[in-house]
Amino acid sequence: MHHHGYLWTGPKPRFDDEALRRPPHPEPPPPGSRPELVQRYREVAAEFPVSELPPLEVSYWLVKPRALVRGTWDEPTDAAAWLGERLAEYAPRFASNAQRDTAHLLPLINSAVGRLGWGGDVSLGFYLERPSYLSVAVVTCSPNRAATPELPCPFR
Repeated sequence: MHHHGYLWTGPKPRFDDEALRRPPHPEPPPPGSRPELVQRYREVAAEFPVSELPPLEVSYWLVKPRALVRGTWDEPTDAAAWLGERLAEYAPRFASNAQRDTAHLLPLINSAVGRLGWGGDVSLGFYLERPSYLSVAVVTCSPNRAATPELPCPFR
């Protein structure tokens, strides 16, 4: 088992485009469907696997391009340390004054170590100034224990 780290920042309205953050339905629209439905399915099917947007289900980061992987670790403590470093890096930009205090991040990191240790995933998000959004995730790989254990490792 190992862990991959992912990070995305961008405009909050782009993050809110949920259609591009969920995988397409496994079956295309049936023959005779409205042309706009077929076109939207094709758009999502083509865009989802290559989009840098964070997926709604954390484990689906594994189908995204390898270039989006920010780090890979065998040990949960190393992956959680990376997570903590990223949060500390962005904390001065958090929209909430209370969240800017990095002391509140320690429980998040400790929880991440435990979750990653048993094979879970960690996904955190914070509003940044402007308004922008920060999404940071660590996904357990080989195997992923979410509802999608068949997802391949991006490095195999």
